[in-house]
Amino acid sequence: MIRGENLANPPLIHLHGGPGFSETRLLRHFNSDLEKRFTVVYWDQRGAGKSFDRSLSESSMTVDQFIADLDELVDMVCARVGQEQVVLHGHSWGSALGVLYAARYPQRVAAYVGTGQIGDWPAAESASYAYALAEAQRRNNRTALKALRTIGPPPYPASSVFKERTWVQRVDGQLGPRALWRFGRIALGGTESTLLDLPRQVRGFRFSMTAMWDEVSSLNLLQDAPELRVPVFFFLGRHDHWVPPETSMAYFDALSATSKKVLWFDESGHEPFVDEPDEFNQAVAEMVRPLVAR
Repeated sequence: MIRGENLANPPLIHLHGGPGFSETRLLRHFNSDLEKRFTVVYWDQRGAGKSFDRSLSESSMTVDQFIADLDELVDMVCARVGQEQVVLHGHSWGSALGVLYAARYPQRVAAYVGTGQIGDWPAAESASYAYALAEAQRRNNRTALKALRTIGPPPYPASSVFKERTWVQRVDGQLGPRALWRFGRIALGGTESTLLDLPRQVRGFRFSMTAMWDEVSSLNLLQDAPELRVPVFFFLGRHDHWVPPETSMAYFDALSATSKKVLWFDESGHEPFVDEPDEFNQAVAEMVRPLVAR
C-alpha cells in the first residue's frame, strides 16, 4: 500500500516487526501524519497479512529472499515516484532486514530508522527471558514462573517465543481486557483490514515464524553489518522488554555509520510509534526529513 505521494522526499518504507505480522493498520492509525511529508509504503512482507498464501513454500522464507524482495520493492517504488533512494523504518525483525539491506545496497538508502532495534539477536532473547523471569519472581507470580521455567532459557523454538512474549506482556501489565480490546479494534478496523482478514493474519504469522525463526534468531548484526554507509537513527523505547534497549545500544556503540543518532522514548516499550506516536512522527519530521529532503 502506497500513500502520500510526496515527491519532494525519498519514499519512506515501513518494515514490520515479527515475520508474518502485518502492522499496516497500526502504522496508518498512529503514524499517517507522515504521509504529509513522505510517500509512505506499507509493505506486507512475504507470508504476512495480505501477502500470505497457502501455496508459499517454507524454503522461500529466508533472509536472503526477503532482502531480494525488498530490493524489488525499492526499485518499483523509486520508479513510481521518480526517486533514486528510500528511507527505511525497520521495526524489530524489520530492523534486522533494514540493516542488512542498507549494508548490501547503501546507494539505495537515504537514511535508516530503527525501532525495537535488533543487534545481537541471541543476546536480546536471553535478556528478554531473564527480565520476564526476574519480574515474575519479584511479583511472586507462580504461574508465570512455572510457565517460563517450562519454556527454559533460549535458544528455544518459535512456539516458545509466543509464550515468552505473552508472559513479558503479562508481567508488564499490558494484557488486560481493555488494552486487548483497544488493540483489536485498531488492528482490525479501517479500510486496510476487517475481521475476515484475521484468520489469514494468524496463519501467516505462525507460518512465517515457524519457517524463519531458527535463521533470524541467530542473527548478530555486530558481526553481519558492522558498518552502514548511510545516516542511521535508533528510536528506542526505554521500557522495551522484547528487544531490551541495552542490546540495541551495544550495536549502536559498535556500529560505524555515515552518521548515527539515538533518541529515547521514555514512555515507550517495543513500539514507540504506537506508544508515543506524536513524538515519533515529530522526530521523523524534524530529524530525518531535513537530512534527506531534495
